[in-house]
Amino acid sequence: MGVGLLTSPRTAEAISGGLTPGDAALLRFPAALEILEADFWIQYNELGGIQDDEVPGGSGNEAYTDALEVIEDEMQDYIHDNTDDEITHHTFLNAYLVSKGAAPANLDAFRTLMGSTAMGVNPDLVGHRLTNLTQLTIDTSWWTRYRDDSHNPDLDPTHVFPQAVPTLGVNQHTAIPRNDADTTDPNFLQAIANTAAFHFPTIEQGGNSLYPSLAQRATHTEVLRILISIGPTETMHFQTWSDVAGNAPPLTAVDPVTGVSVTFPDLEVEDELFDKALIMPEPCPFLDRSLPIVSIIRPTKTEGAAMGALTFLTNMGLFIGQSPAFFAYMTQLAREADKARHGRG
Repeated sequence: MGVGLLTSPRTAEAISGGLTPGDAALLRFPAALEILEADFWIQYNELGGIQDDEVPGGSGNEAYTDALEVIEDEMQDYIHDNTDDEITHHTFLNAYLVSKGAAPANLDAFRTLMGSTAMGVNPDLVGHRLTNLTQLTIDTSWWTRYRDDSHNPDLDPTHVFPQAVPTLGVNQHTAIPRNDADTTDPNFLQAIANTAAFHFPTIEQGGNSLYPSLAQRATHTEVLRILISIGPTETMHFQTWSDVAGNAPPLTAVDPVTGVSVTFPDLEVEDELFDKALIMPEPCPFLDRSLPIVSIIRPTKTEGAAMGALTFLTNMGLFIGQSPAFFAYMTQLAREADKARHGRG
């Protein structure tokens, strides 16, 4: 998988005469994240999306798809298109790196996780996944962060934004049927679909913040252009999924395997912090409290942004079962991105 990259990515780039080491790192880390993101979106698409020439693999799971469509009747299309987008992101980023003589992100050595064995998955990829969608702990505080006009995590790092679905933020929950047995109880299967519906925007709001945070470190205009051109597509994904998630039907279910309970509240409420209709980002403080509030993406503070993103995904449980070598590789990529400085390579 390119052991030289794991050892010293900067050395090869300095010799290549292509991108500065910092700019290459600013593209390589999101390329790796997009590979990971494409991996789990492909899992969703195999079971609940549209399988075609753009996103091949799998044959769909009718029961899971039906549960997803309780939430949004165009869910299959949305899942397919989001999957396709993420595939193009990492394909472009890696191709650009190679075109400049820099090493691409490569996670092939870490395709070792089992994934689902339910009807509809691609049997060739069972045991060859990068990500784990069956043991998620989902932070839904973004729901209130974007409805709060008084706080910004960049200015209020200790402020605790309430969770939209508190029980998703503790214990572990599956967002796909682990096997066919998970599709036999309609209430539990709907809970699985609801979990997916909240996982979608939780992931996308991360990219929504990461790209502008990294862009502030870019030296070359073309690298800046790449980051600020891909980033807004993540915002479009987030906006779509944040609207969809509010339609998840209220219910309580218990996982028959783990005994973990999850409760999805009714978010059609008058409270402005939770009202599902309020999907536009509320204005909030930005840069300095002496300035007027403004509607913005938040957070976008650049310090430690890459390691923050990796920690967020790790704490989510997305990488449960991965090897120490995987975490070492991803940590190196994140640290290299965080070392990049505008104008200093």
